[in-house]
Amino acid sequence: MPSVTGWRDFGTFACSNTQRLEKSNFVDQIRIFARSGHGGAGYKHFRRDKLTSMGGPDGGDGGRGGHIILRGNSNLWTLLHLRYYKNVLADDGERGGDNNRTGRDGEDIIIEVPLGTIARDEETGETEVEILEDGQQVVWLPGGKGGLGNFQFKSPTNQAPEHAQPGLPGIEGWKVLELKVLADVGLVGFPNAGKSTLLSVITAAKPKIADYAFTTLTPNLGMVEYRDGKSFCIADLPGIIEGAAEGKGLGHRFLRHIERNSILLFLIPADSKDHGQEFQVLKNELEEYNPELLHKRFIIAVSKSDMLDEELKAAIAAELPKDVPHLFFSSVAQQNLQQLKDLLWKELNG
Repeated sequence: MPSVTGWRDFGTFACSNTQRLEKSNFVDQIRIFARSGHGGAGYKHFRRDKLTSMGGPDGGDGGRGGHIILRGNSNLWTLLHLRYYKNVLADDGERGGDNNRTGRDGEDIIIEVPLGTIARDEETGETEVEILEDGQQVVWLPGGKGGLGNFQFKSPTNQAPEHAQPGLPGIEGWKVLELKVLADVGLVGFPNAGKSTLLSVITAAKPKIADYAFTTLTPNLGMVEYRDGKSFCIADLPGIIEGAAEGKGLGHRFLRHIERNSILLFLIPADSKDHGQEFQVLKNELEEYNPELLHKRFIIAVSKSDMLDEELKAAIAAELPKDVPHLFFSSVAQQNLQQLKDLLWKELNG
């Protein structure tokens, strides 16, 4: 059974190890033409040998067409390996043979994908398969059933059937494979809110950090080591700007990754002009993209708070919504980082 990590084994996106998603090789959506194999035709044949001149029907059934199968692989984190395979075509089943021989089934193609991959039909937009677990294997496009040979049509009233069935066609069409990051916590904020800096100090991830907007162009993942050997996964997503749901900035390309996160950690810098308004703008963008995102648990973390005294912290806290837990921290000064981990763990396991 071939698989596609080479060609027939197309090679997951889990957070089992700390990973950095580089701009050059992070591919989270591809378009391919896929076709499962056609079923082999049944065979019409009558037994003939030196001892039998007028034997009965012995035509065999056709083989099944090859399936196209998706399989989750926790060692993959991008769809890059599929970028150059625009046509995925499974083999057809073989025709049946004489002496009731069934044709060989078409070889299946296994496409290995990251965890969090969704397969959709391009024309209808319908979600066909979702891969969430390592080793999960789903027949995405089943091969066509092989046709019946004429032996199958023999009956007391029809001792010499003259027909056999053709095989059923496979399924074909343009398909879209889309990756949504699997992480426990997603960092949400405007560009330059300090998301990448936070990720770099509480995990072993090494995201690009610079003093300009949109430093992060692709999601970065890291494992946060917690107490007693426990850990959870956190994702640094590209910054959101007002109008992102309509495609401004990096648009909704990366907003879809937020859909997978259990908790959304909103990072608002201490030097923001209006902390409450900034949170509301971010929240509105999520609602515009997908109203169901508002059902997730929110936490507000005010970054760069080493520049604040207690009076300023109290004033900022008064601007924030009362029903969302908040915390002040500083990545650079290493302030309240353990308290932030404690809050995230409590919300994840509450």
